Amino acid sequence: MAIVVKLDDLLHDRRMTLTELAERIDITLANLSILKTGKARAMRFSTLEAICDALGCQPGDLLEFHSDSSAAKRSRAT
Repeated sequence: MAIVVKLDDLLHDRRMTLTELAERIDITLANLSILKTGKARAMRFSTLEAICDALGCQPGDLLEFHSDSSAAKRSRAT
């Protein structure tokens, strides 16, 4: 997928666990885990807003775009 969710990096930078974030924004741990692992196919703006509010970040800090060709290169490298 060309959109990369950098939730893990933001949580690490803020020394916060996924469980803490889930409790703060009242979203299930399972749904946040899907976002964190990059398996989500969509995200509501209300969820994006809640995450940004809790982590003190902008949507661009959380989401990153990679062209399909660079995404394929990344997946082969890992």
